Amino acid sequence: MPDQNPVFIPGPTNIPDQLRAAMNIQTRDHRAPDFVETLAPLLRDLKKVFKTSDGTVLTFPASGTGGWEAAITNTLSPGDKVLVARYGMFSHRWIDLCERHGLNVHTVDIEWGRGAPAEHFEQLLTEDEAQEFKAVLVTHNETATGVKSDIAAVRAALNKAQHPAMLYVDCVSSLACMDFRMDEWEVDLAVSGSQKGFMLATGMAIVGVSTKAMQAMDTATCSRCFFDFRDMANANTNGSYPYTPPIQLLSGLKASLDMLLTEGLDAVFARHYRLAEGVRCAVAAWGMDLCAKSPELYSDSVTTILTPEGFNADELVQHAYDAYHVSFGVGLGQMAGKAFRIGHLGSLTDVMTLSGIATAEMAMKDLNYPIQLGAGVAAAQEYYRNTLTLTTQQAA
Repeated sequence: MPDQNPVFIPGPTNIPDQLRAAMNIQTRDHRAPDFVETLAPLLRDLKKVFKTSDGTVLTFPASGTGGWEAAITNTLSPGDKVLVARYGMFSHRWIDLCERHGLNVHTVDIEWGRGAPAEHFEQLLTEDEAQEFKAVLVTHNETATGVKSDIAAVRAALNKAQHPAMLYVDCVSSLACMDFRMDEWEVDLAVSGSQKGFMLATGMAIVGVSTKAMQAMDTATCSRCFFDFRDMANANTNGSYPYTPPIQLLSGLKASLDMLLTEGLDAVFARHYRLAEGVRCAVAAWGMDLCAKSPELYSDSVTTILTPEGFNADELVQHAYDAYHVSFGVGLGQMAGKAFRIGHLGSLTDVMTLSGIATAEMAMKDLNYPIQLGAGVAAAQEYYRNTLTLTTQQAA
């Protein structure tokens, strides 16, 4: 029964049985008056996860990439100048999307394994005396490298430079896994999706929009129709969608939010940190290095592990799948063949994570990696044992 093994990729994530059941519903009339009783509470609860009271949360039938496109097309115009750093595959893809929409993209290339360069952003924004930059784009959690960027520091850079540019954040693989503070960090556009921390099937883009970003629609001239914020917001006010909504995903999202808020967001974040730290203990026991250059950059959603010289990481991932029916993440972009990724977000426990660590060890041993079988598992076990009381207290 290989299909019962959990996946250890950074999304789509494992789907809890109760969320699968919640999505397994019969078609209902989305024009019926009682649909508002489903949609309105769901949107209110999403605001709690984004930690916004002032912003508006909109959902679209799409993946996170659709959310990126919605953010760009609703608030910017062709030729607008935007500032973005490239430090992984997903920040690179956001750059590509901006260029395809005719934006003037100022790209700062950063070594993969490092995060958003807040100090350099501050310098560039301060030098922008004409205030030509309309937006600063940041990937909060870069899943290609396992790097978490400091969004508060980027906001501080904007404020120190006294620059009016909007702040856009890709939080696709961080929201509902790591702390995200839309209002406190003055984030104007926050883009996420259903298939990561929300533990659902792929198919829903979830976008947090500030008042400032909504007002930017008045002058933005990028073409938009399906992803029009105003159409969606107006329909949501009346308890509906401007077109046919993904009823099954909305049902799953309601159940997901119930799970997350019942566990408590702080407990959710602590659980992700604990799972990630156990994986990092295992990597250290293997004598391997992380792609992330320093501890403050470590992601609690995914760990990207550099393989030793002479070993192809893609072959390791393929062998783990062929031999043990377990999926790990391959290296992307500059990390292709050089690193593999262990995703530890969404519906996972320490016991499930230990099975992933053990499988990675078996696959590496099969391919003659210089590791001691059981070393990583033991290191993670010791960490999980020693932090079990703390976790129990937090849950209580």
